[in-house]
Amino acid sequence: MKNLFKSIANDFSHWNTKMLCRAGVIAAVYAVVTWLFGINGGLAYGPFQIRPTEALTILPLFFPESVPALYIGCMLANAISLYGVPDIFLGSLATLFAAFFTYICGIVFKSNVLKVGIGGIFPVVLNAFIVPAVWILAGTPDVVYWVEVGAMALTEAVWVYALGIPLFIAVNRLRKRGVKVFTSPVHARAVSTGKTAAAAESGQVPAAEEDKADKA
Repeated sequence: MKNLFKSIANDFSHWNTKMLCRAGVIAAVYAVVTWLFGINGGLAYGPFQIRPTEALTILPLFFPESVPALYIGCMLANAISLYGVPDIFLGSLATLFAAFFTYICGIVFKSNVLKVGIGGIFPVVLNAFIVPAVWILAGTPDVVYWVEVGAMALTEAVWVYALGIPLFIAVNRLRKRGVKVFTSPVHARAVSTGKTAAAAESGQVPAAEEDKADKA
């Protein structure tokens, strides 16, 4: 448990320019793509949400900066939601907490299958239970809570797993190839393999070392 807290502290206290830029891109992609579906009849905001950007909720398994990025992106996306202020704040909080717990899975589990399988549960479950409550708070008529929970869980699972798993595989392969855009310091992993915090902060930990640390 102590090592877990140390990992979290390291990941969220040592950011470099690349991490900030990547966070901005993730937030922007989430917001813009959701808007594109949202302005077309509100498809991104209904009971069967057409929101493929939920596949991005798998990224906290790799990048700690994607946790706040997804939160900001979701807030921006929900700014045009039919459900107003409750969706902007409460709906986005569901994304924030889900992203954080998914990020924890990336630290705790060694197996990629467990990382994706369990890490993907949080956005599915939290959105399924919270988003229908948001609709009720927004005064939406004829909302049958448990029916909407089931519908939301189904559509969320499609985006998180059907699109999220291929995204996970693609990012993992690009990291192994050392594509710099997809590599990160991974501070906690650097510490566990004997690398100094300074090296991690400067982004000097090679992708190969990161992969070894992830599998350790």
